Amino acid sequence: MNDKHVPMSWDHPEVYRYEETIALKIPGYAHLYEMTDRLIAAHLNTTPWNGTDRAAELLIVGAGGGQELVTLGSRHQDWALTGIDPSARMLEIAKARVERAALSPRVSFIHGTVGQLPRGHEFDAATCLLVLHFVRGLSQKKDLLCQIARRLKPGSPFCLASINGEPGTAAFGMQMQAWRSHMLDNGISAQEWERFAASIGRESDPVPSSSVLELLDEAGFIQPIRYFGSYFVEAWYAVKK
Repeated sequence: MNDKHVPMSWDHPEVYRYEETIALKIPGYAHLYEMTDRLIAAHLNTTPWNGTDRAAELLIVGAGGGQELVTLGSRHQDWALTGIDPSARMLEIAKARVERAALSPRVSFIHGTVGQLPRGHEFDAATCLLVLHFVRGLSQKKDLLCQIARRLKPGSPFCLASINGEPGTAAFGMQMQAWRSHMLDNGISAQEWERFAASIGRESDPVPSSSVLELLDEAGFIQPIRYFGSYFVEAWYAVKK
């Protein structure tokens, strides 16, 4: 998949490079996951550094790649994690990372979508990191968030991260130039950058931050707090009503 005009497929063999390249592309990538972990831990009244974790079940939406599973699972021995992803290849990456981290007994994998999860079982927390911008259209984005909300206990924490913005504006263009500089300086090839830039609005569907907040509200999440920002990547912490 070397042509910048070839659409991305999450089942293409090139996704095996995801773990290698994503941290080079997003400044503060590891911090996003560490901060997500600490926010959920604080909400669930757990303190992994002094061994007072309480048992909790977490839903990891878009778990392919495995970063959330490894970060959260390694820090909390009493957390059980369910990772769901529609890409079989991305789940293979996640499974391999989980096995290397010796976390397999506490991690379950589901190949599919949130809407395919059994109704009735409610989780203590959920994450959906770097997924929403791949869902096209506000109605589909809202549906995903509603599906997640339905599978959370009232009062549960939810962490959401996505690429947000308004393509075509001057501010968007300036940010893209700055992000390009960052990626090239960190070893991402010009060809890969061009493919990424061409994918905005074609393979991904970023929306303004204000729209993300509206979607969270409409899906039944309250008290949203922006806790991470890196060029267009923003993360929000919210609570299920």
